[in-house]
Amino acid sequence: MTSTAPPTIPEGRKAQPDHLGHVIFITAAAAMGGFLFGYDSSVINGAVEAIRGRYEVGSAGLAQVIAIALIGCAIGAATAGRIADRIGRIRVMQIAAALFTVSAVGSALPFALWDLAMWRVLGGIAIGMASVIGPAYIAEVAPPAYRGRLGSFQQAAIVIGIAVSQLVNWGILNLADGDQRGKLAGLEAWQWMLGVMVVPALLYGLLSFAIPESPRFLISVGKTDKAKEVLAEVEGRAVDLDHRVTEIKDAMRREHKSSFKDLLGGKAGFLPIVWVGIGLSVFQQLVGINVAFYYSSTLWQSVGINPSSSFFYSFTTSIINIIGTVIAMIFVDKIGRRPLALIGSAGMAVSLALEAWAFASKTGDTLPTAQGTVALIAAHSFVLFFALSWGVVVWVFLGEMFPNKIRAAALGVAACAQWIANWAITASFPSLSDWNLSGTYVIYTVFALLSIPFVLKFVKETKGKALEEMG
Repeated sequence: MTSTAPPTIPEGRKAQPDHLGHVIFITAAAAMGGFLFGYDSSVINGAVEAIRGRYEVGSAGLAQVIAIALIGCAIGAATAGRIADRIGRIRVMQIAAALFTVSAVGSALPFALWDLAMWRVLGGIAIGMASVIGPAYIAEVAPPAYRGRLGSFQQAAIVIGIAVSQLVNWGILNLADGDQRGKLAGLEAWQWMLGVMVVPALLYGLLSFAIPESPRFLISVGKTDKAKEVLAEVEGRAVDLDHRVTEIKDAMRREHKSSFKDLLGGKAGFLPIVWVGIGLSVFQQLVGINVAFYYSSTLWQSVGINPSSSFFYSFTTSIINIIGTVIAMIFVDKIGRRPLALIGSAGMAVSLALEAWAFASKTGDTLPTAQGTVALIAAHSFVLFFALSWGVVVWVFLGEMFPNKIRAAALGVAACAQWIANWAITASFPSLSDWNLSGTYVIYTVFALLSIPFVLKFVKETKGKALEEMG
């Protein structure tokens, strides 16, 4: 009889933290950047009409003020990784917290429209930084056995931030008797909406001083003893710390620093897999999801719903967004990424078509009761189908689908394409809705329908496959 030794389990995978609650606190503190990402992205929803009235700006100019933050997002996302490698993950969080704080104060106290736009760009840079540094830091400090669950904190924080911003906006509007330009302690209601973000921004900054630096960064700058202390803190003192440090060093040595040149190939410019990633990112935005988060209050007011109710519907939509995200997190590993994407595309197409039909009945600033009810239900179902599918699976796909050699660079290009598409939709909606609100939703419906053959023909399932199998 022969005996076989049990397979060797990498040291990191055996990590069981001595105090899981402390690890959760560290993760939640880092995910505050995600909360601010969601909060700052959508809080402008409550101020759109007030800004239009305050500065007497047309739809095209207003759209640029709303969308200009996305330019900052692209800058922040493009630079955060390199800065973090130079000065550390915690310092980048602190820079983002400072930018969020300054942006909140400046946006609440603008003296001109260009001034407001400048503060929104700064807030966008903070969003871009938070979108990169949060997931990276969490992945580097989370014990491998808990990494998936702890990694989901970032997405959960984003959707909660969106919901809280809408709830705060609604509460401030009610304090101002339903008037977005109503005075509260010397400032207009919309100014308070943008300024309240200073509270979570300061909290984020304070929390960043209470959590440890990433052990990976500490090892990269030669602070091995400090890295061991952090590893013991997050993975447990029973782990062989010397072995863990060796594992991390070996992994860092094996890493290939992918570059833009690695993505090029063939007559189409990029490799086919890179185009698929770009397509996923672009379709995620071209269905018009950010119209729901940036303009929903304005949209409902344009069809005759009073401001207080329109703000409340923006809040209920964000609650639906949370529910859909939880559904996606439950099922993405059970039924797969492609099926969820296809279900979402079909559901979004039907919902958007119903909205287009309902808005076609708009006369002046009103909708008939039946069409108004259909529009409200369809808007909520659209967000639900997006959240349980494309809102989550696109990021899962982008993290899994690329070969190891090009993953980082390809993900960067795909994310950049996503910001550009987001900007295009955000900047065009006010002018398009002035032209034809129903026609605008027909355009979004077409993109939702086109995403179905795109997924069927070009997107391969990544469920259950090792990253080394991708290519």
